[in-house]
Amino acid sequence: MIENSSASRLSVLLSAMQLDDWHYIDKLNISGNALIINQCDREGDERIEELNRTVRFISTKERGLSKSRNMAIREAESDICIFCDNDVKYAQNYEEKIVWEFDRMKEADIIVFFIERPERHKPIFKKHRRMGFLSTMKVFSPEVAFRRKKLLEAGIRLDEDFGAGAKYSMGEENIFLYDAMRSGLKIYYAPIKIASLTENESTWFKGYTKEFFINRGAGYFRMAGGFYHILVWQFALRKRKQYEADKMSFWKALKYMYMGADLYEREKNIPHRG
Repeated sequence: MIENSSASRLSVLLSAMQLDDWHYIDKLNISGNALIINQCDREGDERIEELNRTVRFISTKERGLSKSRNMAIREAESDICIFCDNDVKYAQNYEEKIVWEFDRMKEADIIVFFIERPERHKPIFKKHRRMGFLSTMKVFSPEVAFRRKKLLEAGIRLDEDFGAGAKYSMGEENIFLYDAMRSGLKIYYAPIKIASLTENESTWFKGYTKEFFINRGAGYFRMAGGFYHILVWQFALRKRKQYEADKMSFWKALKYMYMGADLYEREKNIPHRG
């Protein structure tokens, strides 16, 4: 049996843009608690109490995906939370599945679940396992659930320089997970499908462009410091077929990633470590 009600213990944290009202979550099959950060042109805080769920709808003029997710973490009331994007469609009983995994893995501070998407139809791993620095590279943010109290105690938040609407438009979830591991939090993988993606156009991926690789390189330096070379080269080799099909050469990909790392290093005035 799941301890207490899963509906009261889990909140879905949705960051969205220009929503008219909170009913959008019904399109995502969110049947339980939800906290929506609506980036728009007004300020407001609405609380909706229904029989089986509580929905909080916060409207803010602030911009940036990571900034809005940090606000959601601060304002959430449930002990277990999961990030959400506006192209996620949850499976039936997603709440019970998520809470059950946290109850059976007491040592887990963060659990990565499986969300089916066009480029990935099977879980990363077939069995439950603890994740490390390399394995978390394959994770994207809506798969990430966490114990809110553990996150706050460790002082973990998303880096607001990264993510949609920030200077560097990607990599925020990987940085978040790296920071969590460096702080001693334990991350586990559960090969349990909780949702799938709808066929929405990506709000940030516009192809393997110069900007894409600059952003990627900056993110790798933020994640690994002087060891960022390893991340740059593994990406250049692992994704070579994809970006060369998009008319980006191997050497230009490397060049732009190093350019991004150098840009971030100089911008933050970080002593060179590698």
